[in-house]
Amino acid sequence: MRTLSSELKEHIGQQIEIAGWLHKKRLLGGLTFINVRDRRGLIQIVLQEKVEVEKLRGMQIGTVVKVKGNVVEEPRAPGGAELHDAVIEVLVPVTDEPPIEIDKPIQHKAENLDTLFEHRALNVRNLQEQKIFKIRATILKNIRDYLTDQDFVEIQTPKLLAKPTEGGAEVFKLDYFDQEASLAQSPQFYKQMMVGAFERVFEIGQAYRAEPSATARHMTELTMLDVEMGFVENHDEVLDLVSSLVAEVLRRTYKLHADDLRLLNAPELMLPESGQIPKFPVAEIHEMYTKATKNDTTAEKDLIPDEERWIAEHARKQLGSDLVYAVRFPVEAMKFYHKKSDDGVTVLWGDLLLRGLEIATVPLRENNYSTMVEQMKAAGLDPADEGFKYYLQAFKYGLPMHGGCGLGIDRLVQKTIGLANIKEATLFPRDLNRLTP
Repeated sequence: MRTLSSELKEHIGQQIEIAGWLHKKRLLGGLTFINVRDRRGLIQIVLQEKVEVEKLRGMQIGTVVKVKGNVVEEPRAPGGAELHDAVIEVLVPVTDEPPIEIDKPIQHKAENLDTLFEHRALNVRNLQEQKIFKIRATILKNIRDYLTDQDFVEIQTPKLLAKPTEGGAEVFKLDYFDQEASLAQSPQFYKQMMVGAFERVFEIGQAYRAEPSATARHMTELTMLDVEMGFVENHDEVLDLVSSLVAEVLRRTYKLHADDLRLLNAPELMLPESGQIPKFPVAEIHEMYTKATKNDTTAEKDLIPDEERWIAEHARKQLGSDLVYAVRFPVEAMKFYHKKSDDGVTVLWGDLLLRGLEIATVPLRENNYSTMVEQMKAAGLDPADEGFKYYLQAFKYGLPMHGGCGLGIDRLVQKTIGLANIKEATLFPRDLNRLTP
């Protein structure tokens, strides 16, 4: 029966069998030490017999082996124990020298990223690199756990659409049996429609944006969390749900992965003791930023990236919060499905920022059928178009006041760990220049 690396110390004085990949070989004082990697970590093995050493002659890192041996306590070894009197069986030999060294720290400098992605199948065998994606998996689990506990139903919606959800030019179009279709930019229509059935829904899935942007914050294929909740009293209820979700996910992740995050040099987590995430109207941020930097942004509809960084740094230093909201965007920036404020000048929409980067858009939706039709027309859309037929059907037959968010999982992972580029938080990133591996 196979023993895993994390279980080694439980078997001191016993003979066991382990299996994994050859991770490192070294000669020290006439003894050969090897490290074998399994899904839990590393196992150190001492090879004393020449016949066993010969079995690994010409074998490269990545060779798949099975090893029997006696477990001996050794504080200097990974997990505090190692194998002696080892007998090796080579299951899958690897004789080609790998193009990268997975047993050494992987450099995440900008000039190294192409090499990192080109050899992704190998570099994720590096234990430090694996930590990124184990943390990502924990974040996804924590999101699901939190929302399920709040009575949300997880749904799955189509990614092949007859009509783009958001409209505009950032759409991937494709031939669908002699019809034109597009890849979903978000599940926007579907999650709103499902409020009419389940009240509270969420989805974690892929979204596609044909953005010709080769930046550290953009990709063409994204993993998004989409949330929608009905029977809300006001916009603050939606804002508070989303910020509470993110704050709790961060707390749980930092608790479970404290050692990993420290080794990855992640920033210390700062959240306000009151639990209330600070909110600043966009116009106020423009004024604060303009006064502080002498760079006038008061005519901007949205925050420029430097403003996002500036207000996030202000919230961290002055208010003890890694999270901050920009709220009440000007009506000129609204989507057709947003609800206007009573003043008619601003929109009930907030952007949640984490450490200087927008990770979620959190609006209240228009739920009145007639108003929705008028807002679509004002946006240059035809409500009679076949692509909007089923979306409007949900409004015509009764939707309560509702709101939600679109939250970028890749950005959340990036900022949680403190990575410089969103692509580093993604196993196989897709952008303007990369469609493989």
